[in-house]
Amino acid sequence: MKYFYILLLLSYTLIANETSLNKIIKLSNKGEKIASTLCQVDKLPPATGTIEQLIDHIKASKACPPLPKSKLEAVAYFISNGSMKVTQNHLYVPQGAKCPVCGMFVSKYPKWAASITIEQQIHYFDGVKDMMKYYIFDGDFPYDRGSITQMMVSDYYTLEAIPAKEAFYVNDSDIFGPMGRELIPFKSEKSAKAFIVDHNGKGLLKFHEITDKIVMKLDGIEIE
Repeated sequence: MKYFYILLLLSYTLIANETSLNKIIKLSNKGEKIASTLCQVDKLPPATGTIEQLIDHIKASKACPPLPKSKLEAVAYFISNGSMKVTQNHLYVPQGAKCPVCGMFVSKYPKWAASITIEQQIHYFDGVKDMMKYYIFDGDFPYDRGSITQMMVSDYYTLEAIPAKEAFYVNDSDIFGPMGRELIPFKSEKSAKAFIVDHNGKGLLKFHEITDKIVMKLDGIEIE
């Protein structure tokens, strides 16, 4: 009976995560329609900050006519996540999971979700940049890098969860994540190169080529 309840709890958690992701996908796609029909897309704010902050930035930009809160929220999700579609192999993120680097709720940003598993404990991040800060600057975070059992990132176009060390990363572009300029992951080199052409990417990197200097430069900080 004990194992039955454990399985029931796990099933409920998966269903809740699936519902949350589907809700965000629906909101993002709804926001795309609202933005394209009612707003001046070129005047919308960049995709940085929390959903709540984006709502304020949308109002301040005056890119859209006065909208009810539900429509403003949808546009904010679209700005943050872009066009989205359901995939069976996305990275599940618990609704209450916070990024250990910036403190944001990661489940609101499924297109940017990444994770590091350390001795069965999973840490979730709202972008590869913050994940790499956690990974690189181990002096600031008390863990042994050798105890990492898994690192996952989300393919920008499909949301498919892929091993971080197998992904191709576009360094910087005109597409911002929740924390600003980003390292954007792709499963295939072809997709990454197409993204670079379409969005002014600064270069293509593999995991082992991502350095502390590259990560901090995304935040405008130059280090030797």
